Amino acid sequence: MAEPEAQLLRAVGLIEKDTNGDVLWVWCYPSVTAELRTLLLRKCCLTDENKLLHTFVFGQYKRSWFYITTVEVQDSPALKKVTHFSIVLTAKDFNPEKYAAFTRILCRIYLKHGSPVKMMESYIAVLTKGICQSEENGSFLSKDFDARKAYLAGSIKDIVSQFGMETVILYTALMLKKRIVVYHPRIEAIQEFTRTLPALVWHRQDWSILHSYMHLNEEELEALKACTGYIAGFTDSEVSSRSDLYDVYVNLADSEITVSPVVKEAMTMGKLHKEIGQLIVQSAEDPDKSDSQVIKDISLKTKEILATLASLTEVSDGNEKPTLNADALKQKRFPPATENFLFHLAAAEQMLKI
Repeated sequence: MAEPEAQLLRAVGLIEKDTNGDVLWVWCYPSVTAELRTLLLRKCCLTDENKLLHTFVFGQYKRSWFYITTVEVQDSPALKKVTHFSIVLTAKDFNPEKYAAFTRILCRIYLKHGSPVKMMESYIAVLTKGICQSEENGSFLSKDFDARKAYLAGSIKDIVSQFGMETVILYTALMLKKRIVVYHPRIEAIQEFTRTLPALVWHRQDWSILHSYMHLNEEELEALKACTGYIAGFTDSEVSSRSDLYDVYVNLADSEITVSPVVKEAMTMGKLHKEIGQLIVQSAEDPDKSDSQVIKDISLKTKEILATLASLTEVSDGNEKPTLNADALKQKRFPPATENFLFHLAAAEQMLKI
């Protein structure tokens, strides 16, 4: 069962830019910590020097997702002193489409009434009933947006058409729970690309590894470094020199993937990787296949690999998790790169004897 909204939504907030050009955190309900407020002001495009308006951005900080919709105020009698404002939602779940739809409605309400009270009423309605309806502002039904839909919303085909056989590097890095950093100057490009990557390891259905909107800020980087494997998106090109942050660096703007020397050994490519790469490319290039069918094809190959790995494990001491039997792996006489990959995969899946 999906969790009811009351357990997913955390807070709603409002940031305004006034006619003097000042950007202020104006209101929130029920509450947002000072630390998170500072972060959200940084993520909100109104504080950005380059004055670019990003209608919708999303990201994650310390297991809290944030979604920010920003609008320019044009002839709203209710908001005379405000030029722009951002509505922020924080939540426990990854679902950009759901929260983009909800924040759009909250924006319309605020444009019309100029008071947070009306927004709070809609927020509470969604919190308690999962729905808010109004003639003029549109209606929102949270159960129209299930998590699986959000997981499948990106395009694997686009990624493969950009990176071809090199997509297998991303697949391998994700399977081995490595740290992937993605750079592109446009936040929209970053978000679209990074949100799709976890689908390459569909069997985990784990989007908590996604940090789609990062700044080179100490607190943010500290929080990121506390995660084992991740996908982190940056719009600051300086991140390329921060080799302490990544095992695999993707320059999305130039379609280049760089593997750090630190993981060269674990990520050695061989016959198995070539097979996986060919499967990914063939599936993605098939015009009759949808993105979700491509994900399914890759997932079936992953299941095969995991089954091979499972056949080489043993359960000792009763009820423990199965661990890899290194001798059984050696006896299989796999090509070195395959054996190496299976060994590192066992490590990533916590199947090695300590």
